[in-house]
Amino acid sequence: MAVPALPSGYAIQEYRIERLLGAGGFGLTYLAIDTNLNLRVAIKEYLPSDIAVRNPDQSVAPNSTQSGEDFMWGKRRFLDESRTIASFRHPNIVRVMRFFEAKGSAYMVMEYVEGDALPDWIKPRRPLPEAQVMAIAGPLLEGLQVVHTTGYLHRDIKPGNIYIRYDGSPVLLDFGSARQDGKDDLTAIVTPGYAPFEQYHSNGQQGPWSDVYAFAGVLYWVVTGQRPLEAAARVREDTMQPALKAGDRNRYRPEFLAAIDWGLAPHEDDRPQSVHELRAALAGAMESKLKPAESAPPPPPPPAAPPAVYFDANFLDKVERELAQHVGPIAPVMVKKAAKKAQDPAELVQLLAADITHNGLRLKFEQRFADHSRPASRSQPTSVTPTSPSGPPSGAPISPEILSRVEALLAQYLGPVAKVVVSRAARKARDVSELYLLVADDIEDPAEKKAFIRRRISTTSKV
Repeated sequence: MAVPALPSGYAIQEYRIERLLGAGGFGLTYLAIDTNLNLRVAIKEYLPSDIAVRNPDQSVAPNSTQSGEDFMWGKRRFLDESRTIASFRHPNIVRVMRFFEAKGSAYMVMEYVEGDALPDWIKPRRPLPEAQVMAIAGPLLEGLQVVHTTGYLHRDIKPGNIYIRYDGSPVLLDFGSARQDGKDDLTAIVTPGYAPFEQYHSNGQQGPWSDVYAFAGVLYWVVTGQRPLEAAARVREDTMQPALKAGDRNRYRPEFLAAIDWGLAPHEDDRPQSVHELRAALAGAMESKLKPAESAPPPPPPPAAPPAVYFDANFLDKVERELAQHVGPIAPVMVKKAAKKAQDPAELVQLLAADITHNGLRLKFEQRFADHSRPASRSQPTSVTPTSPSGPPSGAPISPEILSRVEALLAQYLGPVAKVVVSRAARKARDVSELYLLVADDIEDPAEKKAFIRRRISTTSKV
């Protein structure tokens, strides 16, 4: 029996429930309004339907004394995984904004993606050319690599969990089945056609190659229009028509189709072991390993790299400071990467703006640098100007005692990651006040950020 969802209009902390978006075995997902920011968000509620009930006051509790231990263990894991997923920073992975406990349960607040699910988006656009397929697959694989680098697996990649935003960018959703790679509690998660055979039983050897299989299954569906045959039916005798035969050879390179077939190998040892290998294969860089049925003509030589672009250091510093207000301490890394790709200041700003998920804030960021549309100067050096001066910030160094004090205050909001945030901010801050303001940007909740800044004022008055 399904557990009833929270009613429309119900308020939990600063969020007002609008409607139910979806339900699964481990919880419910709602569309809600952040009443502080007047922002639409998606909220996932921990509610395992087989061991939990909803009480008349809308709280959640185990359905029996025997279920209590399992319920509490699941809630702890939900919060631990929310904390990890919230650390992911990639424009093509849905962003977790915060998580909290309330009403006996736990809640994860995520970016609400405005766009269309891949199955709905692709209907009027079939068949997609290979370049457009790769324009979708490439950013998603980059995001998936971020997940794998942290030691996690998605475990439920399928067309319905991929959305195309209204600006055309793809995003990977629903990390409700995500688990740490190598853990013994990898339960069976199965979406027929996309789940690899090792996910059909809890002792299967799951790893990055498992997500590779699911992603290749999505690509098979995109290029052929058919869902892959269920993995369990392919183990003894594989009767599924390979993409190399089912795909349109006038539209897709044999290497590209063969890469999809490699990713869909029934046995985990026979498929790419990492996202990097799959991406290289899709790009045609591993033809000899793929062994396609028909050899393809060698690809044309890559175009010559454009001349290096020199960006004014003061301009980069301003961009970095403005971006840090939206993405936190990772801003210097993002600016440095974007500076290697962009051919002028306008393109640099556009690349960075794509990482700001809130439409209003993204527009504000773009308008802030609207006058920097002049062409960048070309220079002979191949290196990109650093995003900040090579020397230390001006002003007296901040003492270890003050850094420890800031870290202790920030840890109440961010936990152990506060140490890293303070360390990075200290390298940029020119005084104690700026240090507090920089680290405050990493506190997602507006009320908590205000409380931290108030404490900052009272604390710095004693420094």
